[in-house]
Amino acid sequence: MRITDIQRCEVRPGRLVEWTLSPATVAAATALPEDSRPPAYIQESHIRTARCVREDGLFVPTWLGTAFDLPGPVDLDALQEALRAWTVRHETLRSGFRWAGPSGDELRRFTLDAADVSLHREEAGDFGDADELVQHLQDRFDTVADALRWPNLIYTAVVRDDGASVYMAFDHSNVDAYSLTRIAAEIHELYTATLAGTEPGPLAPAASYVDFCEIERADADGIDGRHAVVDRWRAFIRRCDGTLPGFPVDLGVVPGAPLPRQRMLCEPLADAQEAAAFEAYCRPYGGSMVGLLAATGLIVHELGGQSVYRTVVPFHTRVKSRWNDSVGWYVGGAPIEVPVGRTAGFPDTLRAVRAELQTNRSLARMPLARVLRLLGADFRPTSPDLYSIVSYVDTRAVPGAEHWAGQRAHALLRVSYGDQVCVWVNRLHEGLWLASRYPDTDVAAKNLRLYVERLRDHIASVAHGSLSAVS
Repeated sequence: MRITDIQRCEVRPGRLVEWTLSPATVAAATALPEDSRPPAYIQESHIRTARCVREDGLFVPTWLGTAFDLPGPVDLDALQEALRAWTVRHETLRSGFRWAGPSGDELRRFTLDAADVSLHREEAGDFGDADELVQHLQDRFDTVADALRWPNLIYTAVVRDDGASVYMAFDHSNVDAYSLTRIAAEIHELYTATLAGTEPGPLAPAASYVDFCEIERADADGIDGRHAVVDRWRAFIRRCDGTLPGFPVDLGVVPGAPLPRQRMLCEPLADAQEAAAFEAYCRPYGGSMVGLLAATGLIVHELGGQSVYRTVVPFHTRVKSRWNDSVGWYVGGAPIEVPVGRTAGFPDTLRAVRAELQTNRSLARMPLARVLRLLGADFRPTSPDLYSIVSYVDTRAVPGAEHWAGQRAHALLRVSYGDQVCVWVNRLHEGLWLASRYPDTDVAAKNLRLYVERLRDHIASVAHGSLSAVS
């Protein structure tokens, strides 16, 4: 699924309909007792960061979303029932948090029963101008899908005679990018079944992310500052001059200045043949993820001059198959350090990345927020991103991936403020797709453009050399 922002996902005019959790559902939630299952560390860190940034006077929207088309004419009653059924299917979407405790500084969970969840539908009007519609959608998503409020999700449909475009937004605490890739297929299945008056066939029950939060948190609370994982992070952070690594090129960001606005960059990186050839070349070393990180390390050395590429690599934490169909934020990070001096070639760098990932990947299972708390370091969050990332995901095996192009399906990111660089590369049936958000400075724009162009050239060079070798 292509990652982009709402400005670039080809929004078309039409009649806008919105769904939020109903007033009755909100009222039921206010009377709920505490759910003993705690927030995940990543959820708590996200919400506390949002509060810190807000207290500093800056509103930083951080929602994620998805967009896809339904063929028409669309039955709005059937779509509403499909959206409600999908919402209650994923427990985290009917679960939220309150500030509690003696000082009002503790996050306590509450969770609605499925039977208490209903949606409120509202006609938002006809929009004949696409730009006006995009701005309205972004403003609504900013307001509703906010980390510091509940409910923090909103569903919309732009209805036309030939069908409808569905746009859904969620606070990041409830979803990750992988969760977004599964939504279109599930909503299509539920909608089709509702229209036919039948039960949806292939949708097995989804495990609860709320249960996962309880399990993961119990494991994390079982370690202390002497644990080997904490020692390894401590050493890594020490070698990063006491902080977590940023993108190691000049971004034109002034230390201590207000959080800068960000820009979005998204475009194809390689076609299907090049992506396959690049994967084939990198497979003996661990595959395209290893190749992408190795190429990145060599490129940022050219651009920034550092002899060691240090970064935190995101990995999913769905380590058991029971979590595969679950909506939630299943992401951890593993630190790597890769020598990329003048003498480093691509094969040597591939081997170094593979060795680092093999050694450190297991560290991603321990929430970094827990590690930082044990380190006792001053990591007061002033940015929505603790560090820069380069992420790679092969999404071709996701259910429904073969239909994404026809459905005009996208994963949506909100680009607002931040001083880090986040890069996502997705393998699609049509090739590699890159999306990045980065500080809105001329220096960052120039260096990110150079990075992407050199990454594209590097992948093409490896791919065509690999193709030539077997032809």
